[in-house]
Amino acid sequence: MMYTREELEAIGFAQLGENVKISKKASIYGAANISIGNHVRIDDFCIISAGEGGIEIGNHVHFACYAALIGKATIIVSDFCGISSRATIYSSNDDYSGDYLTGPTIDASFTNVTLSPVTLGKHVIVGSGTTILPGVSLGEGVAVGAHSLVNRSFDDFLIILGVPAKAKKERSRKLLELEKALKVFEEKDKS
Repeated sequence: MMYTREELEAIGFAQLGENVKISKKASIYGAANISIGNHVRIDDFCIISAGEGGIEIGNHVHFACYAALIGKATIIVSDFCGISSRATIYSSNDDYSGDYLTGPTIDASFTNVTLSPVTLGKHVIVGSGTTILPGVSLGEGVAVGAHSLVNRSFDDFLIILGVPAKAKKERSRKLLELEKALKVFEEKDKS
């Protein structure tokens, strides 16, 4: 069951595009810091938790069930991105060294949380079970294989995978032609 347009407007997003479908089983936190473009679908059991930096979601974006975007720093998910089931994107992370305490119940003076923006360029697709850590920027057209750990940034049109993720080969750019064709199709559909 998806929220109606009126219910979505009542949530209080910073921006809400057209044709946005969000499951009533998704959890949204910090809606005032979340901007959503057009033609966006967020499926069951997703967690979208925006801190002060906010979350920006572009056009034609899909979050499959159990996907999560969490953190205090900015997360940008550009147009035509897809986040597969159980993939998680963090823009903040505790210090695991043992030199500090961890967790949201601890006063910040006792923790050492890393806050760093995450950016997914246009046409990025993130495979199931992947984790993306703070500070990562994925260039246009990057495809991330399932169950990868992305702890560094990658340039455009690469297929990356592994723990930690490494570039395996280049990704086809044909999708750029398909994007143009889709725009023509959408313009004709409006007429």
